[in-house]
Amino acid sequence: MSWVRIRELVRKEFIILFRDERNRRVLVMAPIIMILVFGYVVNYDVKDIRVAVVDQSRTRESRDLIDAFDGNRTFRVVEQSADQDDMERSLLEGRVDMVLRIPPDMASRIRKGKAAPVQILVDGSVSNMASMRIAHTATVLNDYNQTMIRRRAGRTMEYGHVDARVRTWYNPTMDSKNFFVPAIVAFVIMLISLLLTSIAVIREREQGTLEQLIVSPLRPVEMILGKTIPYIVISLVQMTLVTILAKYWFSIPIAGSLFLMFTATCLFLLSTLGVGLFISTVSSTQQQAMMTTFFFILPFFMLSGFIFPIDNMPVVVQWLTYLNPLRFFLMILRGIFLKGIGFNILWPQYLALVVLGTALFAGAVARFRKRLD
Repeated sequence: MSWVRIRELVRKEFIILFRDERNRRVLVMAPIIMILVFGYVVNYDVKDIRVAVVDQSRTRESRDLIDAFDGNRTFRVVEQSADQDDMERSLLEGRVDMVLRIPPDMASRIRKGKAAPVQILVDGSVSNMASMRIAHTATVLNDYNQTMIRRRAGRTMEYGHVDARVRTWYNPTMDSKNFFVPAIVAFVIMLISLLLTSIAVIREREQGTLEQLIVSPLRPVEMILGKTIPYIVISLVQMTLVTILAKYWFSIPIAGSLFLMFTATCLFLLSTLGVGLFISTVSSTQQQAMMTTFFFILPFFMLSGFIFPIDNMPVVVQWLTYLNPLRFFLMILRGIFLKGIGFNILWPQYLALVVLGTALFAGAVARFRKRLD
């Protein structure tokens, strides 16, 4: 094996890749755009719940309850009416997120020391957002209950609720960006390495230069290294760029070892480059290779825990996720970014990346060598 031949092939790949101005823009702008989109746009934080109020009581107690919602920074009372049908229409049309209905006998029941029910209607079209809105609503109602009890009895009284004192570790502010932004590192590496590797060989075939490479002194292993090393370098550079943006633009903590993160990235690249090489052997055109690449990206994305918790998936699907290298890479990245855990905890994920990466890359190389022969 000649490293001189490999070096020249790598240099050729970089020249071809960066000769096109569009490629330069994509390689630089794509990771920046993705991290900005996921950092700012994809957000599950509940910060502005629009509330419509149907106040059929119109008493001091009902006004205090409305003020309790309007004075909370999470809620914003945007509509008030005595007609419940109008408020339900607002909920249906998406102008509000929640309807608070106060019955006519609320004040009289409170003054008699009885429970006074109120009705809460929440838009459940996005189930996880609805559950969080209900949880915030329960907090406001609990504070209001305590206020009414103190006003009537002159002291604080317990009424059967659980006194939960929650301490959140690793992401105490519960910001969605702390969950999504580290995953962008994995997604950028997967997307770029898969896409560029899959079209690298196809491009040679379409341009009529693959035959020249085959008849050249290059051995199959040298050609494979020369075709994959440039995309390893590009992926590592993009990972560095995204990590810098995550740290200094979004203020995402990096509590763990950068060395372990780079090691995990190299192991993950074994899998993505292997899949990319496999795609290049089953595709005839660049367009076909790109379509096949996105066929692989979607299952990787959906079965990785990127957005949807794996524990909520059916048991059969959970077993399938063990064949997805992105799952283990995300666990490593989030553990390093947020928890600061080391190899003594993450070694099962590293072992999974080694096994999956070796199997995928070795299989792709064997098929690639056969096509060259």
